[in-house]
Amino acid sequence: MNRRKWKVSEEILRLFQSIGRASLIYDIQDSHSGNMAIRVKGEADEDQIIITSSGSQKGDLEPDQICFLSATDTDYGYYKASSETDIHQRILNIEGVRASIHAHTKDLAIVTFDDADKPNKPADFVPIDPLGWYHLGGHIHVDWVAVPSGSPEMAEIIPKRLADHPVTVIQTHGTFARGQTLKEAFFLQCLANNAGAVVRTARKLGIDVEALRERLKAGPDSFFAYPPDPYAVASDEVNEFPEETEILREFHKAGGRIFESRLSPFHTGSMSVRGVNYLLYAPKASMPREVGGPLLKVSLRSNPSDSPELALHKTIYAGTDFQTVMHCYLPEAEAHSHFRYPGEEAPHDRIVPIDAEGSFLYLVIPVVPPKVDKDTLIRLLHEYKVVVVRGGGVWAVGHQSLSEVLHHPSSLREICLYRIGAFERGLDLRKMEPKKAKKW
Repeated sequence: MNRRKWKVSEEILRLFQSIGRASLIYDIQDSHSGNMAIRVKGEADEDQIIITSSGSQKGDLEPDQICFLSATDTDYGYYKASSETDIHQRILNIEGVRASIHAHTKDLAIVTFDDADKPNKPADFVPIDPLGWYHLGGHIHVDWVAVPSGSPEMAEIIPKRLADHPVTVIQTHGTFARGQTLKEAFFLQCLANNAGAVVRTARKLGIDVEALRERLKAGPDSFFAYPPDPYAVASDEVNEFPEETEILREFHKAGGRIFESRLSPFHTGSMSVRGVNYLLYAPKASMPREVGGPLLKVSLRSNPSDSPELALHKTIYAGTDFQTVMHCYLPEAEAHSHFRYPGEEAPHDRIVPIDAEGSFLYLVIPVVPPKVDKDTLIRLLHEYKVVVVRGGGVWAVGHQSLSEVLHHPSSLREICLYRIGAFERGLDLRKMEPKKAKKW
């Protein structure tokens, strides 16, 4: 085949490089782990597979580390393709699938380990967070294989799993995800690891995860606030307010920080700025700086076609004078929302800072049930500026800028981390909480 056809385009190179760097930042790859692949039409209208080379640094990909292959024949030598090329080839032959990613999702890997005698069939992983539950189909298959790296057994199992589910796990090796685009596959990888992080953190806090799962299976609608918006594979380049250069910078900075600080997985959450009769809206708030996401200008007026996410932004603005709103899916806060002090039968209704800065900024942070009424949520946002909705993420508000509102979920993450660490050490959180917090 003509070598000219194997030269990677600037668009594909930037896509692979940006997703590779994002996966390293999000810590679902080490310097050389995993692989990414897409299926595209070649110059002669034939299908080709584009895949990262074996052993390449996904966070620092060079053009010659992105390989082009036939969609039907693989070559492990000349084109230096990943040793798992045959697995990706089979995944990309699933109807509607145009991208696949293998990642080392450490939080998910840890919570799917077991010490049972092998061979065995590990239990499926069941998420307890709304992103994992709704986007990943309620559970993730976990399989043990004798040779968990590029083996024929993996090539047989993984495509069968991904034919019916967006994500699957090979125990001790990592996660495979498929999508219509590379961004969607990355989105699913991030959600899978986030689901693992929520469960892992919940267990650190002594929460009965199995009991939560039984309640969840009995009634997902009552367990979660509402289903998150479906993932949109198009329109990431849309910018409906290009003239607002200063605000655009704020959106890009805040979106990058949300992603980098793990305040919400890739392309989840939302944020907005109020205008006169409109709001500037980012429906994929967690945006790596090189990847971005859609930026929309929408009417402040309520519309029956609004998603629950957008509708809640509008409801908050309608009942307040806030200028900014942010919604994040913070895994530490999601886990902590189920925390019970020893001897208590119900989850606690507040998160109390035990660190100096957290205590200076917040007396307490309210935790409310999934179906909290809007008036109560708005009242608490007035009083505390940040609220954790059990099964519904973290909502925060500000009077000035996105930078101001970003401070709330960022501070909350640290507050949760300090509490989780203290609890792990066996310390009595009640003794460490300021006495004034009892009079919130």
